[in-house]
Amino acid sequence: MNEDNQTSEPQWAVPPEGGWTADDLDTLPNLPPHTELIDGSLVFACPQTLFHSRAISFFGKHLRAAALPGTDTISRFTIDVDRHNRLEPDVIVVPERVIQSTDQTRLPGDSVLLAVEVVSDDSLTRDRETKPVKYARATIPHYWRVENHDGRAVVYVFEREPATGAYTSTGIFHDRMKVSVPFTVDLDLTAITARRSRAADPL
Repeated sequence: MNEDNQTSEPQWAVPPEGGWTADDLDTLPNLPPHTELIDGSLVFACPQTLFHSRAISFFGKHLRAAALPGTDTISRFTIDVDRHNRLEPDVIVVPERVIQSTDQTRLPGDSVLLAVEVVSDDSLTRDRETKPVKYARATIPHYWRVENHDGRAVVYVFEREPATGAYTSTGIFHDRMKVSVPFTVDLDLTAITARRSRAADPL
């Protein structure tokens, strides 16, 4: 019985001494989708809420339209912070030059211009505390955190302070978000949670 259990265990069930590395995410078989690596430990994503799904689609669409020429906007794609940290922001904006192939599975963290995280119940501490520290260490200049407050989207905006290497808050936005960096956006945040009429919804 014990032998059968050991045989059926996935390879990633027992981490090696020192923890997993960023390269391991590309080679470990049968990892759950959207697995991240934080401090050498595998972190698995829970099923996403409708708010989470809509917010990712909303920011992906609008940032792609507003971003500067020569950049690309990608949703749920991993970035290397260091050997033991490979994170997957919900949305990133990067220079097109770092995209070399459609077979790529990751991008360098220091190439990211903006990282956006949409907070879920299971990711609250990571998105508020753990990930901002690591994104700042990767020299990502802008970080936005999106939260669902009683059915309304609220966006917390941070910019990296070069002197300290840490993020500083530059705004909290309810209902409408207007910023000029890293590029100009003017967003109606109520659209994320607005109920659509049946007539407007495709069958």
